[in-house]
Amino acid sequence: MIDKIRIVITGVGLTAPNGDDLVSYRKALLDGKSGVSSHEVRYMPPVPAGLCDFDQFRHQSKKAGRRGTRAGAMSIYSANEAVVDAGLAIGNLIRDRTGVFIGITEHGNVETENEIYNLSQYDFDVKYWSHHHNPRTVANNPAGEVTLNMNITGPHLCLGAACAAGNIGLIYGAQMLKLGEVDLALAGGVSESARTFGIYASFQAQNALARHKDPTKASRPFDRERNGIVVAEGGCIFAMERLEDAKARGAKIYGELVGYAYNSDAADFVLPNATRQSECMRMALLRAKMLPEQIDILNTHGTGTMQGDEHECEAIRRVFGTMTNTNVNNTKSFIGHAMGAAGALEIAGNLPSFQDKTVHPTINLDNIDPECNLPGFVIKKPRKLDRVESIMSNSFGMLGINSVVIIKRFEQ
Repeated sequence: MIDKIRIVITGVGLTAPNGDDLVSYRKALLDGKSGVSSHEVRYMPPVPAGLCDFDQFRHQSKKAGRRGTRAGAMSIYSANEAVVDAGLAIGNLIRDRTGVFIGITEHGNVETENEIYNLSQYDFDVKYWSHHHNPRTVANNPAGEVTLNMNITGPHLCLGAACAAGNIGLIYGAQMLKLGEVDLALAGGVSESARTFGIYASFQAQNALARHKDPTKASRPFDRERNGIVVAEGGCIFAMERLEDAKARGAKIYGELVGYAYNSDAADFVLPNATRQSECMRMALLRAKMLPEQIDILNTHGTGTMQGDEHECEAIRRVFGTMTNTNVNNTKSFIGHAMGAAGALEIAGNLPSFQDKTVHPTINLDNIDPECNLPGFVIKKPRKLDRVESIMSNSFGMLGINSVVIIKRFEQ
């Protein structure tokens, strides 16, 4: 039966504003190192943002990079790194049995904005418009760029799920493995948002763009002084396999996906719905056959908006009650909101807890909002535990899409 098929994570590839591999990224989270800096944006004053500094041409030619997208470059880097980390030889992948499933908020905006700006320098004469525009902006671009780069002939998809997309990429990869459609899923999320001025301008118009004289302190979910979102870019791809296949080749296993859920608010374009969020958490727990008190780490979605953070905490209280056993943290306080990559990066940042038995903290939480005061918060300093068995990750997005993933420490 499908429900009895176990899915495990065997490789992690990522680029984040404070690390370009899992080891350096995890160290930054435990050391309290922010990845947010001041960023020059066209048409606007400098803004705090989380920017990545990965080696784009480690796995990609300069020619392909010029033709492709920023989102594609991060996807190619992360997917190749995930395969290497999984102990697989890229040249020996079974091409038609490998699938690429990448959650996105958007892509192609960076290149489109640049093209329009460049066109404006030539009196909008369209003969100067790039002939690469169409393949850059089709909905499957980042995942498709990975298949071209890695010579993968199995299925590929981009999953548009706003800021819930990183989790949903992982969920879809697991589903395809359970259905037997692929034997290896490269799944996660990517976002190039921090390189486009439009997203900053739109958040500013909503009074939802974070500002602070010290950019490293601008991302402050759940704090009384929070004033909006710090936009970030990033990518995180997991190599995922059925347990029997991973064991057969002696692969290391980071963790097992035991529960997940996604649903819709059907309430508002932007404002979240605590009832639907709590229902999503309960569905994930039900599928994992777990009780709330069995969750050791709850990684929150918290973005730093007033209403968003309050609604999530309300939803968490409905499910977890007094939370006497659950440790709560937030990764966006370090890197900002990486949109489509957020959920995947947040899972990756917490995965090492199974081994080091440590919960990474939330930074910039100096004066907690009473409406967000969950008793399990880990603030400023890491918390050492006797044992970490389970991690829940919340990711919620615009147009009311919610996703929750539960990972457990692997046991035979």
